[in-house]
Amino acid sequence: MPEFSTRTLALTDDRADRENASDGFSRFGAYLAHNPGLLHDESEPLTAKEFAFFTWQIATSPVMSPGYVRIRPDLHALALVSAGEDGDDLALRVDVPLRHRALAEWPATIVGDWQADPWAAGDGFIALVEPERTDRTALLITATVLIPVPAAVLVAPTTAVPGEEMTWTAKRAVNALVDHANTHAPLLGDLLAWSIR
Repeated sequence: MPEFSTRTLALTDDRADRENASDGFSRFGAYLAHNPGLLHDESEPLTAKEFAFFTWQIATSPVMSPGYVRIRPDLHALALVSAGEDGDDLALRVDVPLRHRALAEWPATIVGDWQADPWAAGDGFIALVEPERTDRTALLITATVLIPVPAAVLVAPTTAVPGEEMTWTAKRAVNALVDHANTHAPLLGDLLAWSIR
């Protein structure tokens, strides 16, 4: 099974996808087949942008849990979103929880902060959750990083019908987005330099 590192924000696991496939081929492909209405436009293939958006949505939690695309545990989200003035562009939105020690100035009074999730298996990365204590104020800081997705990263579908061809194309599409996200891992590494082990 692939493992997270400081050079990854997300990863895919084709071996687990195949081993857990209810159809014997691909668990992700089975999820695509259960969502055919998202994958075509009046029986015509989607544009590359639309295909990227819907296949990413299907490949990640909560639609697939665990997802074909797995997000590094210390990140709260890695989502594909509409971007730009008219919403015509795509961006990867990364939500990163930051502890108080990442601030240049700490709060004058002691307030609650993100805490380590005791139930998360973090692969060396600490998943953070809201504090258990609710009897005091908490200052929970999250940085949002928007990574533009150039058109050259997108993969256009060749079919509007779920099946092996669409599954292979969808895997290429989400893997291209994962690779693009991972090229930006050093930016998150700089942001989280105080906490990465």
